Amino acid sequence: MTVAARIEDLLRELAPQVLSAVVRGDGDFDAAEDAVQEALLAAAVHWPAEGLPDNPRGWLVQTAVRRLTDRYRSEAARRRREECVALREVPGAEPVQRDDTLVLLFTCCHPALTPASSVALTLRAVAGLTTAEIARAFLVPEATMAQRISRAKQKIKASGTGFRMPAPEEFGARLGSVLHVLYLLFNEGYASSAGTDLHRTDLSGEAIRLTRALHAMLPGHGEVTGLLALMLLNDARRPARTGEYGELIPLADQDRTRWDRAAIAEGVRLAATAMSGGVVGEYQLQAAIAALHDGAERAADTDWPQILGLYGLLEQLTGNPMVTLNRAVAAAMVHGPQAGLDLLAPLRERLAGHHRLAAVRGHLLDMLGDTEAAAADYRAAAARTTSEPERNYLITQAARLSKPHPTSESG
Repeated sequence: MTVAARIEDLLRELAPQVLSAVVRGDGDFDAAEDAVQEALLAAAVHWPAEGLPDNPRGWLVQTAVRRLTDRYRSEAARRRREECVALREVPGAEPVQRDDTLVLLFTCCHPALTPASSVALTLRAVAGLTTAEIARAFLVPEATMAQRISRAKQKIKASGTGFRMPAPEEFGARLGSVLHVLYLLFNEGYASSAGTDLHRTDLSGEAIRLTRALHAMLPGHGEVTGLLALMLLNDARRPARTGEYGELIPLADQDRTRWDRAAIAEGVRLAATAMSGGVVGEYQLQAAIAALHDGAERAADTDWPQILGLYGLLEQLTGNPMVTLNRAVAAAMVHGPQAGLDLLAPLRERLAGHHRLAAVRGHLLDMLGDTEAAAADYRAAAARTTSEPERNYLITQAARLSKPHPTSESG
């Protein structure tokens, strides 16, 4: 890896920590974010030529604070704000070495925000994605996403709650949003919804890091433990999910010797701990399912009856149609493909136009031997997905099943 690439990775890692430190000191999300972006740009210019400072995080925090101070001094209408900043900043003092990224995450999951706004703000502030990248993930114009993120920041500012962990009476409701955002953040990294790459390890890695921090804070919380287990068990399969050219390899065809056994061992242990607490939630159930998949040495050894039972519980708990899709696959593996197709029928209205429904139908029809209908569904799914590896896989499946058109021979 080149020096420039190492610096880029370091800046991506430090960005949310620096933003959280500056927001904590200043309180203005927008101004702090602008100042941090300027500090990151300054680092990208100076560090390759001058070398890394002894304390990269401290360098970035001090640079961002100076940018804020300069900005306030240049605005006559903010004289009082300038004086407050001047009082807060001690010349020559080393910034406190404190990672407030988790506080920033809870701030982004403010109850005044919709889940979509919380996810978008988290991706911007915590994961360091650009507004354009987030817009592509949400399949909306960049200007629309910029407005959504701006409104989210303004709502947090208007709430007057400040930059802090939620009070005990607020914690329960906020924790649910935090877990949901971390789950979505991991999924976007593990199976990118758009673009040329199947994985975005920067997102999945950041989701795992934040969930580990949350687990360290709440080691006895079943759903926190379950979510961390789920992430580790899924991420353990990542090395085998793509081929030499980045093509998607489905679970049944993966080389399981490439799975990360250390991550599986940790995930299985955490999943067992999560399920032993009595009350069971959706992340604990998903972790238990992932543990069964990862525990099978061969695809043929998968305990599909138990997985089917767990999906039934998960469906009752969540009512999520995506869970029903997965239960249909499990039902097909236990009771035959027609049983799975029967479960899909009620989803036609709820998931109309979604590529996952067409993809699963294609898979089950393929199992049933209806190759013509299966190929049609694979093609429909390919036309609807925005992930290039997934589209290529679906097109390949359709081509495999499509019979060549008969040709006339002359002579």
